[in-house]
Amino acid sequence: MCVVAATGHADTSVGHGELIKAVDRALTTHGRALLTGPAGAGKTEVVRAVSAAAEARREIVLRLAPEAADQWIPEASAAALLASVPAAALEELSGPQRTAIAFLRREADAPRAGRDHVALRLAVVEVLRTLAVRQPVLLVIDNAQWLDAESTDLLRFALRLTPTRVRVLAAERVQGGAPVGEPLCGPGVPAVRVPPLGADEVAELLLRHGLPARLAGRIHQASGGNPRLALALGHSLAEAAEARDCSAHHADPLPVSGQAREVARRLLAGAPAQARRTLLLAALASRPTISLLRRAGRPDAEAELAEAERAALVRVGEDGTVEFTAGALPTALAADAGWPERAAGHAALAAAVDDPVQAVRHRALAVDTPDQGLAAEITEAAAVCRSRGQRALAAELGLLAAERTPSRLADDELARLVTAAEDAGWAGRADLARRATRAVLARDASPADRVRARLAVIDAAGQALGALEETFAYAMDEAAGDPALQAAVQLRIAWKHNLSDGDPVRSRDAAAEAGALAAQGGDQTAEAMALTVRARMGRILGDAGAEEILAEALALPAPEVPLGMRNAPQYLAVRHALFDDRLADARRQLMVLLPAVRRTGSAEDVFEVLRSLTEVELRSGRCEAASVHARRALELTIEAGLSPGPAWYVAAMAETMGGSFARAESYARRGIQASQEEQDQVFLSRSLHALGLIELATGEAAKAVATLRRVAELEAAQQVVDPSILRWHGELAEALIAADAPGEAAELIDPVRAVAHGLGRTGVVAALDRARALCLSAQGDADAAVGLLEDTAQRFESLRLPLERGRTLLALARVERRRRRRAPARAALRAAAEVFERAGAAPWTELAREPVPGDGAGSPVTAAAALTEAETRLALLVSQGASNQEAAAKLFLSVKTVEARLTRIYQKLDVRSRAQLATALRTR
Repeated sequence: MCVVAATGHADTSVGHGELIKAVDRALTTHGRALLTGPAGAGKTEVVRAVSAAAEARREIVLRLAPEAADQWIPEASAAALLASVPAAALEELSGPQRTAIAFLRREADAPRAGRDHVALRLAVVEVLRTLAVRQPVLLVIDNAQWLDAESTDLLRFALRLTPTRVRVLAAERVQGGAPVGEPLCGPGVPAVRVPPLGADEVAELLLRHGLPARLAGRIHQASGGNPRLALALGHSLAEAAEARDCSAHHADPLPVSGQAREVARRLLAGAPAQARRTLLLAALASRPTISLLRRAGRPDAEAELAEAERAALVRVGEDGTVEFTAGALPTALAADAGWPERAAGHAALAAAVDDPVQAVRHRALAVDTPDQGLAAEITEAAAVCRSRGQRALAAELGLLAAERTPSRLADDELARLVTAAEDAGWAGRADLARRATRAVLARDASPADRVRARLAVIDAAGQALGALEETFAYAMDEAAGDPALQAAVQLRIAWKHNLSDGDPVRSRDAAAEAGALAAQGGDQTAEAMALTVRARMGRILGDAGAEEILAEALALPAPEVPLGMRNAPQYLAVRHALFDDRLADARRQLMVLLPAVRRTGSAEDVFEVLRSLTEVELRSGRCEAASVHARRALELTIEAGLSPGPAWYVAAMAETMGGSFARAESYARRGIQASQEEQDQVFLSRSLHALGLIELATGEAAKAVATLRRVAELEAAQQVVDPSILRWHGELAEALIAADAPGEAAELIDPVRAVAHGLGRTGVVAALDRARALCLSAQGDADAAVGLLEDTAQRFESLRLPLERGRTLLALARVERRRRRRAPARAALRAAAEVFERAGAAPWTELAREPVPGDGAGSPVTAAAALTEAETRLALLVSQGASNQEAAAKLFLSVKTVEARLTRIYQKLDVRSRAQLATALRTR
């Protein structure tokens, strides 16, 4: 018999496969196990999976699911359990035992003389023994924390006397009270805790429920990986977006209301009331610590936080810092507290914090009446935050200052709102930008102020510019007559044409108009940015004059850039160095820009620099450093609420080269989903390219062809001419060759190579030559292929592109293997492995360690080595029993192509049947 107790009803089939195995192992090994976790963690789903597996093994499954009210009714759970026992098991009981059970179940003919507790205990033992004699028994107790004390005592007695065919798994909610499961199952019971979902698993959970993937990072942060809370937050966001008649924005605040608030309340109920008062103060503080909470009037903060930590509500660091396990918890605490309680908390914190800015913030939040002096102090605090680069906090303070400004000072209030909007736009806080802009538009604001506020909303939108057509239209109308304002709007239109519309020609033309307007209005910063956009679009379109335009932009004065370093000519110069494989120059300039953008407080600027550093380090063969930058970029994206598509692309590339192909594929697919949701054509192409490279590396040639063809279509639609910006051409050619289409690959390579050669893109030419060599090999000219690959490997070495050199050596090994030259193939593989190992390219190192046919104790090189990669995949499928139709579906081919390819395989291996084919492959 197996006792399983759990709580929750969230969809936890995501991410809990290993957990279910751990439960099964514990039951098999010990016969007892304890499943624990907070409310909503998914314990019920785990229990259901264990129960289903037991039923499939024809075990008897008894289920018990007490509710909260049952814990106060003596023997309520015991009665419910016995009510589910088959009647045949009760018929074999002795008279006193049947009487005790009839009394417990309140049967009509039960005696009224009173209950016999000893007989009842023995009856339960006998029932379990009787059932276990026939079959193994699984007893499922869901919500064990709500067992009443008498039932718990009864079950503990009975389970001590059960045979080995009666196993016990008790699972319960983590909360402040005494645990039920361990006394029920006995001392030393193995504990299996339901872990929180990771960000990857939250993304999968959202996708399964039709919720936007681009919100996964923020929902993971807000939910702490709790599945039920994550889904509730996702649905709340979707409902809020529907109410606004627009899509949910990646930087929107997460609405902890409705179902989400109920889930958060249930989690918070695990802490005693006194601890929750301390938690409220922690929720109101920006950087809570034990010492701060003590100073704010909670002398027992340490002990109370320890209780909250046991209930999995907070984590307390060694230095006393307090961090909530789920970001929605402090929001729910503050929302449920009344205004007097919140005001008192802020007043206490204002006297306890040591940061003057935070002191002003808490003083402002402790009152709700206008105060001219306080509004001025808040405005000064916002200016301090701006100088520190804390633009999001500056925006929050600016809104507070406007709210505390007396109505007679309308001009001051309006100025504070406009500044708050611009701070929010800079910080990427779309919620604050919209809030400030709505307030500006509701007042008698000048056209200039209205335009500045609308531009803030555009700037805060990140990659999601496609949904702001109306905002652009109003901004253009209100900017009429002011060339400087018109230039600012036209600049954003140019960015939108590139990002959302994928139209570099329109982007270039809008930038040219913006530049002319900026020059007319005397705004040299905007003029430099307009030239930067023209240079960027010129590079995309293969315009040889793009570098001259960039030089013109760089020659203009370079003050602090109000529209972001990512849009400045200095940053574009770094990108061009990266495209040209001048990696040392790019790294040096990026290391200068990194501290500068951190000072400005623009999360998007910092992300852009981290993205470029990741790409530079990957191409330079420093995979570990690249992974660090990619990780920081992803963390920043989640923390700042930026568009996640670019960050997932960066993570995918870092994992592809230096981590795990499986993790890389997960990131790439999420990047694709998020970019599609935000209509971001630029990073959609990039994430698809990452996925295609992964599929090519892992031998999924047909899938790689399909994926990379989508990239080709997108790039063609975006009129991209320069092949150095996104180097997908060589990958698609290699995938076509692996898919047995060398002729099509050659048709792709030749024109692109001519463009790359004409533009001086030597790295691109080398990558295309690697593909051309594989094409020659597939067409039967192995000698020419080997010579070209050896030359290409040397060129990559001189260009200091080690990973490209390693990939070329891998290709050389395959060509040598195909023509049955074992020693050169082994040498190429060893050289490739050394290159990849030095670079920290773990997945590629594994690829380079694959055995060469003929290696080993005298094993012969067979004709199987002559198969192409596409033929090898088909041969393996067929030898494993796949029909022609099944193989065609698996490889994305027609049945006719499979039949023709299978005929060639039979001829090459000199076999006449599938059985002979399987034998030949085993020999290989």
